[in-house]
Amino acid sequence: MNSNSEDPVRAYLATLQVTLGEVRLEEISKAGTILAEALARGGIIHTFGTGHSGLLAQEVFYRAGGLVAVNPILDPRLGFERGALESTAFERSAEAADELARQSNFAPGDAGYVISNSGRNALPVEIAFRMKRAGMKVIALTNFEQSRAAVSRHPSGLRLFEVADVVLDNRCPIGDAAVRVPGIESPMGPLSTIVGATLLHASFIDAARRLTEVGKPPAVFRSANVEHSEIEDLERLLAPYRDRIRFYRTSPAARPPES
Repeated sequence: MNSNSEDPVRAYLATLQVTLGEVRLEEISKAGTILAEALARGGIIHTFGTGHSGLLAQEVFYRAGGLVAVNPILDPRLGFERGALESTAFERSAEAADELARQSNFAPGDAGYVISNSGRNALPVEIAFRMKRAGMKVIALTNFEQSRAAVSRHPSGLRLFEVADVVLDNRCPIGDAAVRVPGIESPMGPLSTIVGATLLHASFIDAARRLTEVGKPPAVFRSANVEHSEIEDLERLLAPYRDRIRFYRTSPAARPPES
């Protein structure tokens, strides 16, 4: 946290730079290996998060510069469309995992990314269990220090990092907010979304590198907002995954990935 005399904006940017500098390349490499192995077998990557972690599950879906074979687990109750407090209650319950896993069609050889800053809530932990039971390897993106100090809300008593095969630690402050603004009691400036997005994209890049080195370059989206990019190109990229990735098959008309 910054001192009272320090400009909180400068302190926030400085803390962000320090935190990004602390991410561990070996963790990214382990995650990239799991992703590359799944894609090489013809599998896909499932991403899951609740609340603001759910933004990261969507961050890597249908994204210019991102992998095509990504299946986000989406539901209005995971975000805030049905109420912010309702979303908090939803992530603390494991029961919804039945429906979400069934819709996602987990398969052996796929890979799973479960994103939870605290790593303690029941639903993310249960989704990780369901992925493992389906024969998938699971990558957790979490705050290891905060999660290690927390009590699990899952019936097993386990936290996300204790279920996953590989853990990416976002190394953010406990509680996520990084700076103090004079006169405001609660800290501000969350870091987990920015650092989490960086870790996700870095692991995807690592996976793509590994696959390309063995002659199996993965399908990657190009921005539709550059010259010589057509809707037909997107349709060809999506076609092999329409039976497996739920949100590639629900809309008859493809839209350009956001850049």
